Amino acid sequence: MICFPDTSFLCALYRTQVSSARADQFMAGLSGTLGVSSLLLLEFRQSIRLQIRLHLNDRIKGFPQKEGQQMLNDLQIDLNAGLLTIIPVDWSAVHQRAEALSSAHTLAAGHRLADILHVATAIHLGATEFLTFDGNQRKLAEAEGLQVPA
Repeated sequence: MICFPDTSFLCALYRTQVSSARADQFMAGLSGTLGVSSLLLLEFRQSIRLQIRLHLNDRIKGFPQKEGQQMLNDLQIDLNAGLLTIIPVDWSAVHQRAEALSSAHTLAAGHRLADILHVATAIHLGATEFLTFDGNQRKLAEAEGLQVPA
């Protein structure tokens, strides 16, 4: 089974939260590497940097720079170790698929562009399983025939 994660899955791996145990359990049972796209890594890294900035401006928002930097470091360690592998993607083909997904689903369900792009990437790569803890993104992935673990 080919699986592809979204940003919520990576967040659960690299920052303790309610879904972290499920993400860790999935990774422990994975044989081989988890494929990721350059877009997924960009969104994940950007979200961490934004949370750090939010925390710097208001201590009740986001999370501290030390925590965010540790998340980035841990991600890079896993990339270097081969636990995560960047998979080349034909972005033109993904954008075409994303346009079709947007046309078919956004008016009814209100999907964000990044979510559409991650699902389109999974489909483009031939994934059969989509790893997400985002409820709306789960609906989109399932509507497109991807399995989403509970």
